[in-house]
Formats: sequence, C-alpha cells, structure tokens
Amino acid sequence: MASIEDESPENRIDIRLLSTPPELAEASDVLMQVWGSTTPIVSRELLRAVEHSGGYIGGAYEGGRLIGVSFGWLSQHHGESALHSHVTGLLAGSRHSGLGRSLKFHQREWARKHDITWITWTFDPLVRANAWFNIKILGGQIAEYLPHFYGEMTDSINANDESDRALVAWRVDESCPRPATDPGQHQRIAVPEDIVSLRKSDPQLALQWRHNVRSAMMAALDEGYVIIGFSRDGHYELERQL
Repeated sequence: MASIEDESPENRIDIRLLSTPPELAEASDVLMQVWGSTTPIVSRELLRAVEHSGGYIGGAYEGGRLIGVSFGWLSQHHGESALHSHVTGLLAGSRHSGLGRSLKFHQREWARKHDITWITWTFDPLVRANAWFNIKILGGQIAEYLPHFYGEMTDSINANDESDRALVAWRVDESCPRPATDPGQHQRIAVPEDIVSLRKSDPQLALQWRHNVRSAMMAALDEGYVIIGFSRDGHYELERQL
C-alpha cells in the first residue's frame, strides 16, 4: 500500500489493491462517474474475474472515500510479459493533483513484484494532457497507432467522435533504450487544444482534426518515423529511425 501524505490525516490518500465484491462494486460505480456513463464501464463481475485471474486492480482512497481506480490484465508485449492497463480513472476533483502519476507508479511497483516486464495501455492521441503525461511525465513509448480501435463509443467523453487510440509501452525496469533517430529528419504533428470540449461544440471540426492527425501520424510511422516527445504547445515530435 502506498500513501501520499498531506497536511492533515483527513487528506491522506492511500493507494491499495482491491479484491472484495463491495470494493469492486464501488470501483465500478466510480468509473461510471468518471466517464459520465449510465451503464457500467466495467462490471463488478468482470473486475472480480480480472482480480481472481491474477490481474491488477488498484484504488486510491481519500478519507475512506474511493476517488480513483486503475485496473488491467496480464498480456504480452513483443513476446515479453506485460500488464495491459485497460482503465485508469479519477473523479473530477482529484485530477491534476499528481494522483494519476501515483497510481501508475503503484501499478509499476506491483508489476515489478510480479516479474512483469512491460505495462501497456491505450489513450486518445488527441487529448493533449494525456499525451504529455504518458510521454513526458512517465516516459512511455508509443508502440502503435490504432484507428477507430473501439468502434463507436457513446459515453459523455468520447461521443461524437471516432475512437482512435495510441498504444503506450512502459518498461517496468526503465532499461529499454530509445531507438536511434536522425534529428535532421524531424516532423511535428499538432493536436487540438481541447478535443473533449470540441466534440460537444463542433463535432464536425473535431472529426476533421481526428482524420488529419490520423493521416499524418500513420503516414509518418509508415515512413519509419518514431514519436520521440510531446511539446507544451500540443505537438507530437517525430524523427526518422536510423
């Protein structure tokens, strides 16, 4: 169990593994709130099956209240053991607090104890905050670009758009070297400032951004470019691999 100390005991955040049916039911409810969905993002029964089969389910508590959940199942990446982290969600008041980073590092420590080599997960490549967090804060590598990965989605965050995803690969022991690249062959691919708001205010423009980024990213990757970073002004930085 990990703890994040604050000024008072009431504000202390504890991160621990979840396993009992009541804990998993609460986790399912929290994820529904995070995604603004009227149906479960993941059911208590599926969470129970993931936990029982050796997967990871972590929860962050503040003053006894569950405010964040992360879960994933065992998989492989490039023929090596991996934990595929399917969902990490934080209630609105808990975002931008460092809690997301703490949850990911709790997950990585669990993976290390279970002799797992990689943690993988997907994210919407048009969400700037997630791209910055995954690439610049955690140091994850973008392994694949996956067009319309989930098909149509109807929750309040993803509705009115296509479900492209980028696959992140995060080495548990941090020993994986970056591919050698040519700085002279550099590309930048911009993403919108706030795709989530744009989906609501102008769905057609949001979809145009989606198609433009998809086309540029897939063409660059096909030409041998790799993503080496993400800039504060909302651009993927790519260089051609040697």
